[in-house]
Amino acid sequence: MRGLLDAPPSSTHCTVPYCHRLSLLFPSRHPVTRFKLQFIFMIHSTDIAIHHKLFTIMASRPEYQPVSRNNVDQIPLVEPGASAGDEASDSDLENDIAISESELKRDHIPRRTLIRVLAANGVIQIPIWGFAISYGVLEEYYFNNWTLQGNKDITGAIGTTANGIMYLSMPFLFALFTRRWAYRRQEAAFCGALIASISFFLSTFSTNVWHLLVTQGITSAFGCALIYSPITLSLGEWYTTSNRSVAYGLVLSCKNIVGTLGPFLFKASLDTWGFRTTMTAWSVFVGAASILSISLVPIPPSRIAMHKTPERNIPWDFLKHPAIYFYSIAVFFQGTGYGLPQTYLGTYAQDFSLLSETMATTVLALQNAVGILASAFFGWLSDNKQIVLSAQTVSAIPCVTSGLAVFLFWGNTTQGGVFLLVLFSITFGFFSSGYSATWGGILKQMENDSAERGESIDAGLIYGLINGVRGIGYLVGGAASVWLINAGTISDCQHFGYGSSYGPLILFTGLVSLAGGWVVIWSWWPESWTFGRRN
Repeated sequence: MRGLLDAPPSSTHCTVPYCHRLSLLFPSRHPVTRFKLQFIFMIHSTDIAIHHKLFTIMASRPEYQPVSRNNVDQIPLVEPGASAGDEASDSDLENDIAISESELKRDHIPRRTLIRVLAANGVIQIPIWGFAISYGVLEEYYFNNWTLQGNKDITGAIGTTANGIMYLSMPFLFALFTRRWAYRRQEAAFCGALIASISFFLSTFSTNVWHLLVTQGITSAFGCALIYSPITLSLGEWYTTSNRSVAYGLVLSCKNIVGTLGPFLFKASLDTWGFRTTMTAWSVFVGAASILSISLVPIPPSRIAMHKTPERNIPWDFLKHPAIYFYSIAVFFQGTGYGLPQTYLGTYAQDFSLLSETMATTVLALQNAVGILASAFFGWLSDNKQIVLSAQTVSAIPCVTSGLAVFLFWGNTTQGGVFLLVLFSITFGFFSSGYSATWGGILKQMENDSAERGESIDAGLIYGLINGVRGIGYLVGGAASVWLINAGTISDCQHFGYGSSYGPLILFTGLVSLAGGWVVIWSWWPESWTFGRRN
């Protein structure tokens, strides 16, 4: 039996005996598929890496489990068409083989191609997130230059609605484009660019506040999500598990660059040319930048191979294990508190710290500025080989540290004080902004765990689900913040942040941020347990 499990010989040896041993080890119930497997191993005899990959895939499938040489003659061969289930199983294996061969070829992808994909993903963050991140500037402009009909307070819901729709639609879009329509990713992204560009342009003709809510808060957000989902899926597939976190981190750094410069650029444009000219120019930029970036991101070879093979179902085996639930709850808590300082720190700086409008905007921009370095750092920390930390430890560091920053710095800022407020903006911005870059490490750990269990997993689908969970947390935090601000009263400690009307909001932000670090508890979770059964 050990001889059957030996690794394939070097390319200088004859491969036929090895193919024969594999046919004995993995006796397909379909004779045609059995012949195909032998042929595949023969034509790839010079690529030992492909041998090992295909060997691993086949070993994980129950219908291709090892059998002894003495029992080979007792294996029944099913006639073609005798069982639809068997044919589907065999086609699934062929699908796995085609995809894995394409994935292994990534080692030979020119560095120029990888750089092009990474650069395109970085540039496309501008049209996707530029408006949502800078919306606070537009909301202020709406209030100071109100010409619309309807309730002025509705403008506050536009930014929250846009972020919520983008995040909540990601699980569905990621699931749709990860397998079924993977070969349609570019077309879908082009449609998203068209929807977003037209929506921003139509918003210039708004006469009622609900027109802005529909165009800027709903349709444009869906268009941006339709750009983001397929392009981000392709990024995760062009880069392997060994450097995916770094790629995610660099792209998220570009997003923080947008968050740093976007508010200043929008404010300067609004003050100089007004709302209609600014949004018209923005709609043109969204369309042009999106189309250019999308054109530079080709569909990964693995997804082209999938289109040429029979369709497979999405693997849901990861739902049987506790990892996805631990991480999802942690992401929810972190997302609940993540957006609150971005929303209220500017007004807090003016109302409580008595800063000018320009200084308040600068303090807020510091959060995104330090996030440029944070995203790259935590992406590197998730992938590096020198300082080996578990995924749950890396993901807990940003949550715990940002929570402590809230309690130690934001809550203790004095009325008219600047130092602690700036220190909080830098500390919270660095660690909270770097949290998303740790998701690459989470995906890598879940992929490794699934490989050990012999189960299939789709990292792109899980990445979309995590984004969706964060969107839920973002919406919950936004709704809770309204109640917390109204519930806040000035106490005897009114000279500190805790005693101001923002006190309940500060406490809530710190608590949910710390709760996001609870995923480290999973370190002590019994690995042998799964939900509903024991391995």
